[in-house]
Amino acid sequence: MDKRVHRLMGIGGLFAVLSLVDILAPFAAAADYEWQVPRQRWKMPFKDEQPIYFVNRNQAPAEWDKLPRFWNETIEKAVDPQTGEVVTRKAVKIKVPLGLTANPPVPAENPMTVAKWRLGKQLYFSGLLSSDGTVSCASCHDPKRGYTDQAPVSTGIRGLKGSVSAPTVFNAAYNFLQFWDGRAASLEDQAQGPPMNPVEMFDGEGNAWERVVLRVRKEPKYVQQFRAVFGTDPTRDGIAKAIATYERTVLSGNSIHDRADLAMRIRVEDEGTGKYEITAKDYETVLTAAFDAKDEPALAALGLNVEKDRQKVAETAKSLNNGRALFFGKARCNSCHVGDNFTDNQFHNLGVGVKDGQLPPNALGRFAALPTGHKNADLIGAFKTPTLRHLLDTAPYMHDGSERTLEEVVDFYDRGGNANEFLDAKMRDYDAEKAYLISQRTHVPYQGPNVKLFGEDQKPIVPLELHLTPQEKHDLVLFLRALQSDPADPIVADRHKMPE
Repeated sequence: MDKRVHRLMGIGGLFAVLSLVDILAPFAAAADYEWQVPRQRWKMPFKDEQPIYFVNRNQAPAEWDKLPRFWNETIEKAVDPQTGEVVTRKAVKIKVPLGLTANPPVPAENPMTVAKWRLGKQLYFSGLLSSDGTVSCASCHDPKRGYTDQAPVSTGIRGLKGSVSAPTVFNAAYNFLQFWDGRAASLEDQAQGPPMNPVEMFDGEGNAWERVVLRVRKEPKYVQQFRAVFGTDPTRDGIAKAIATYERTVLSGNSIHDRADLAMRIRVEDEGTGKYEITAKDYETVLTAAFDAKDEPALAALGLNVEKDRQKVAETAKSLNNGRALFFGKARCNSCHVGDNFTDNQFHNLGVGVKDGQLPPNALGRFAALPTGHKNADLIGAFKTPTLRHLLDTAPYMHDGSERTLEEVVDFYDRGGNANEFLDAKMRDYDAEKAYLISQRTHVPYQGPNVKLFGEDQKPIVPLELHLTPQEKHDLVLFLRALQSDPADPIVADRHKMPE
């Protein structure tokens, strides 16, 4: 630039002339594989972008009722933010499954489009994210296995074994934090973890993500898609955003319990009683409808044969209602498993993996993920509360896969988990612990459940036993099975099926 012009313009004028790309060029060059400044000329025109919208019954019941399927293509009018022109373009509306009363949160910096979703789905199933091409996201989170691998611990690159069971991707979009220990703040953040993990995808040579990006850039189809979607070459930032976009559509709902809840609300509105509580009759209503519709997946989840077991409707409905009452009552399941996704999104030490009162050395859980300066000893050995949806496809259970069946899980809770120094408050019998401490001060013999003492302070711990009867355990397990949802829509679960 001519020096005279520079003096006349001043430094503010100079920055007005320079483009954002020019200003950020030195920074972008240093992290070229991490992120790039978008080039508008590479991106697909606004009129060709196909946004994806979520529609749920709670917030838009009339529109939700009209949508015939999960993935619905439509047309919309929109204003091009660059030109101000009103254009007509295609869009997709996702019918959020019944039972989910809010839409999955979508970050402002990562709006959902069909092109981005398509790219993310391809990357989710691609081995390019792993050093030797043998492991993809779907290896451990397989749609055919409930978006898990149905193994106690996952297998990564070179056959190496991890230390935890792969959590399901179903409804992960609703999680406050990702991973069992909550170390990732979002789906975008979580997607960046496995490619750097030396047990999961990374062989330890060089910079993990730089090598991933270089592998993706060697594929012309990906370069073309990244430029159209993001206005950049393939980058770590773009890969994470694309995969997260796909994962936000992995949704689970419309279980028998969800249907019974809706049937109850319709019934109560008709009756005008205002008493919104599910009864056995509501379960009967939806079970009968499932038999009429020959809904084999929903009925099979309850152990019912669509052709032979119609006469069991009343009996099953009664058992389901008893199980529901136990879940929200005596069994205390809802102290942690709450809301649409049946999780409080918090972290609890249940004593999983504890032997002789000792936690495994690699099982510090949430405590280990907390940054220094924010360590909380109450979270030692605490792991995230998982969703209870789609349970039948996600066994074995617990973060270490140590419980093979739902029956074993109920037995685990019935005995109060496994005693250890950091057992969660919700798993403990505080009345018994208090009585023990009083007995020690007053020298009056303690009478109550067995007390175990831990640590230098001899901290008393008494797991809270539920004392469930065999019939109660049966009914509770049946209710858990009634949370099994519809299979994922083929456009999401079938790796080969793409929108036109």
